[in-house]
Amino acid sequence: MPTLRLALSQVNPSVGDLAGNADLVRSWTRQAADAGAQLVLFPEMMLTGYPVEDLVFRRSFVAASRAALEQLAADLATDGLGELPVVVGYLDADGPPQVSEHAEPGRGARNAAALLHRGVVAARYFKHHLPNYGVFDEDRYFLSGDMLTVVRIGGVDVALTICEDLWQAGGPFAAARQARVGLVVNINGSPYELNKDDIRLPLVRRRAAEAGAAIAYVNMIGGQDELVFEGDSMIVAADGELLTRAPQFVEHLLVHDVELPAAGAPPAEETVADGMRVVHSTLDGIPPTPSGPAATGGLIEPVADEAEVWHALVLGLRDYVNKNRFPSVVLGLSGGIDSAVVAALAVDALGPDRVVGVSLPSQHSSEHSREDAADLAKRTGLDYRTEPIQPMVDGFLANLSLSGVAVENLQARVRGVILMALSNQEGHLVLTTGNKSELAVGYSTLYGDSVGGFNPVKDVWKTLIWRLAKWRNADAARRGATSPIPENSIGKPPSAELSPGQLDSDTLPDYDVLDPILIGYVDGDLGRDGLIESGHDPAVVDKVLRLVDTAEYKRRQSAPGTKISMKAFGRDRRLPITNRWREHG
Repeated sequence: MPTLRLALSQVNPSVGDLAGNADLVRSWTRQAADAGAQLVLFPEMMLTGYPVEDLVFRRSFVAASRAALEQLAADLATDGLGELPVVVGYLDADGPPQVSEHAEPGRGARNAAALLHRGVVAARYFKHHLPNYGVFDEDRYFLSGDMLTVVRIGGVDVALTICEDLWQAGGPFAAARQARVGLVVNINGSPYELNKDDIRLPLVRRRAAEAGAAIAYVNMIGGQDELVFEGDSMIVAADGELLTRAPQFVEHLLVHDVELPAAGAPPAEETVADGMRVVHSTLDGIPPTPSGPAATGGLIEPVADEAEVWHALVLGLRDYVNKNRFPSVVLGLSGGIDSAVVAALAVDALGPDRVVGVSLPSQHSSEHSREDAADLAKRTGLDYRTEPIQPMVDGFLANLSLSGVAVENLQARVRGVILMALSNQEGHLVLTTGNKSELAVGYSTLYGDSVGGFNPVKDVWKTLIWRLAKWRNADAARRGATSPIPENSIGKPPSAELSPGQLDSDTLPDYDVLDPILIGYVDGDLGRDGLIESGHDPAVVDKVLRLVDTAEYKRRQSAPGTKISMKAFGRDRRLPITNRWREHG
């Protein structure tokens, strides 16, 4: 049986940075060549970054993507890498956008893969299955391909596929079986969700069985607005054996030798399999099989849930800040658990020198909260400042007749003004610290504690916030490092401290009660009856659902934040603000 040395390039592209992404391809292809690779794979839409959203409709951007691909092929040859086949994702089009008045049936923008060899584009493939659920809107942007590309490389027939092609039965993988390919390449921009890695491996195994072929699955890493990509690239044999698997959340070159069945007699240039046209071609002159020991990529075991989420949040925050070229971040440090977790995430993502924490005490701020904020600053080494808000609050109250909740909200808004002023003055990105439970029920002050340009914990339920804090401290202890989060911030009852003796439980059910209802309603789309059948108290359900439904206008104005769940607010969950439908009790 022939052996191919595959190099799966798990890298971090940036949307719109065609030149920078092409440079990544060139540098990682060089590393792959140095490792003796015979076929190099890069992720979905590698040249443009992913997702490009409405940039698809700009013909200038499509043209730039196509030109960058041709230039990349030539540059690889100039680099002395022309004999090494490289598969790279890019944006293509074979007609005007479908939103154009000049649109043509069956033609338009394409989510595409190209095989580069000897300075040219040797083969192309257009994604067949287009996802249109959750964060995906690919039916809005692309047309589906109807052709499977099979290229004979080193005596092995290799089929090209893209991301969602793997998640749907039939189509390319069924056609690959009929075409008797030995290897299916699947390039991905598959966003992270908690426990998605547990789903991915069984899925790849099912497709390997469907295709009767080995699968090389490569996924990007990095943050792109609300999305984060964790990698988890792998190679699975035709019988379902996991041959090698890459680590999550880091760039990595996974190099592995795979024994594959030899291709049969040369087929016709074009055949039909499972309703798809199959186009065959052959590459000559690829690098020979390296001598010496076989290359083994190793097997990386997935980490625990809390570690996985923490790494996802750190990566999402780091890339949002760095890719948007913010020099630093600033956040309010209350001494509570949410701001403590966000501060620790920020320090892990950026280093203490790029994080400013500001204590903003009022007359209702407890001494222990002030001490906890200072303690966290000392533990993490961030830039710590104190800006008392009471004189500014008193100035407002001297000119406005306010009472009750209005006074509470005024304190939050004064804090927001201070943080935004520091942002304007010093160039920091303001991080807001509201968790998903608070966003769900509207337990925040619009233009107050909700102010900010990014929210690292926007998709993190309150109960998970506590778990993350405990995990991060335990991880530090295990490594002999200082635990970043004060134990008092973890253990004390949560409070906004906007009035004397205030606790979250004065307004909301305990989070151990609240979060399961919210998870069922928000993530699971359960109605009132379904929640009650699950064992929740009807009166509590009615209260919670009313709070969630009436807070939609607040969520629509909230900062973006890293998605870690199956249904994040914003891209995933899209409900009308003006909406009279209620789950009646």
